Amino acid sequence: MTTRPAAIRFAPPYDLPRWPFVPPPESSRDDIVRHPVVIVGAGLSGLTLACDLAVRGVHCLLLDDDDTVGARGASSRGICYAQKSLEIFARLGIYERIRAKGIQWSVGRTYIGHDELYRFDLQTDSLSEQPPFINLQQFYVEWFLVERILEIGRTDLRWKNRVTSIEPTDDAVRLQIETPAGYYAIDAALLVDATGANSPIRTQLGLDPHTSLATDRWCITDVRFDDPLPAERRTWTEAPFNEGRAVWQHLMADNVWRMDYQMAPDADPEWIARPEVASARLRQQLGPDVAFEFVWIGPYQYRDLLLDDFRHGRVFFIGDAAHVVSPFGARGGNNGIQDAANLAWKLAHLSEGLADDALLDSYQAERHPAALENLTITRRTAAFLAPPSKGARLFRDALLALARAHPFARLMVDTGRMARANDYPDSCWLPAGGRSVPNIRFGQTTLMQALGRSNRYLALWFGAPDAPAAEAATSNGIEVISLEPDDVTGRVFDARAGSLALIRPDAYLVGVLHEAQADDVDALIGRLQRAARRA
Repeated sequence: MTTRPAAIRFAPPYDLPRWPFVPPPESSRDDIVRHPVVIVGAGLSGLTLACDLAVRGVHCLLLDDDDTVGARGASSRGICYAQKSLEIFARLGIYERIRAKGIQWSVGRTYIGHDELYRFDLQTDSLSEQPPFINLQQFYVEWFLVERILEIGRTDLRWKNRVTSIEPTDDAVRLQIETPAGYYAIDAALLVDATGANSPIRTQLGLDPHTSLATDRWCITDVRFDDPLPAERRTWTEAPFNEGRAVWQHLMADNVWRMDYQMAPDADPEWIARPEVASARLRQQLGPDVAFEFVWIGPYQYRDLLLDDFRHGRVFFIGDAAHVVSPFGARGGNNGIQDAANLAWKLAHLSEGLADDALLDSYQAERHPAALENLTITRRTAAFLAPPSKGARLFRDALLALARAHPFARLMVDTGRMARANDYPDSCWLPAGGRSVPNIRFGQTTLMQALGRSNRYLALWFGAPDAPAAEAATSNGIEVISLEPDDVTGRVFDARAGSLALIRPDAYLVGVLHEAQADDVDALIGRLQRAARRA
């Protein structure tokens, strides 16, 4: 007697919001209107930048050729939001919605075959008010950003506005735009390209993104199970239920699981995404009686790219328009979010007259090395999971054999180094380099709440409020918070009595002055002010 296979079930598609097209005022004018900041692309990085500018009081124009969020269909796309991104969202005012909707996690387990190789808990050393990670389908985050932007009201968000061409001029960038009501043109004093990996703006400027296409293929399966699985990140380097290839397993919102299956390099994309084939893979992993319904199935071939320069005159590139990495360790979307946070406060300083064009050069100086670091790390993971040569395969097999018995080898098993905020190199803008400061709590506030009160630098002073060093910072227009050193601030700043920590508006530490004197504070702040302006 044969058993009839269970019927394949499909969940109803997500009901994503749509926003109305409004005819732009320029379409009825003969003159060319000049906008200070124009962002093209209402995806994750573009919306984050627009929201950050709005929170900082800066008006901008945001253009998108669609009228909704996310990709067409119900695909999850980016799902893992790292602590730094969550801290940024806390400052922007959408973190609580993300926390309520998403899935918090900190525990990850890595397996070889059926055996657990090692386990980590990212919460162990965390000092932030935000958790290490929250999983949430990308369209939800974009949705929350749009609603926050509309709530603030400083952004001209135009749907169904497709940029057909750009032309840099001496003092602006001319954009030609197509809408359902016809064509119009505008000038942008500064243009930010957030149109993604297939950026038409990048193509029009003739820029080489140095694209590299991976040889291995994957199949992403978003699926909802009748019986829940543990809310942990689980990865298999050699899954016996996937022909000895890698598998990722993550829980998202709405009790939807993201299952990533590594396929053979020559796998037919159409075949591996067929529901009956995807169903067989799931049953091989979880058993013949597991009940589930598909939300979305799609083949995927990883690629990466990196522009040489993230700034070309008046045009800036952020997110996937600037860099794309394989999604190992969640280093893609999170770094687009951090691109936006890096650029936003600098544009705000420019808008307020606190800096000029010189400060904007620091965007390239800081974010390009960060993207290069992420690219290097993800390429190592890709080479470990799909060894490019016989020698690389022998090394990996030997390492996995060692890892079964020896703890030291387990640390070398690479299923994706989880995203973290990148350090920045030494520069005139960061004399000693910069590192991200966690969103620690002190008294009745948090670091992000304090930074959200203005666009200025913040000083944490470990001493009496009326001390000369604290007064010097205040006289330079910097908010000063006086604290007593404790275990947390000691770990973060090596703080002791007489220390002053100077923090940028994007929560990067400029430096810590121990036994700080008023002249030391004036000298450091003066150096930063000079770096923000051209001589």
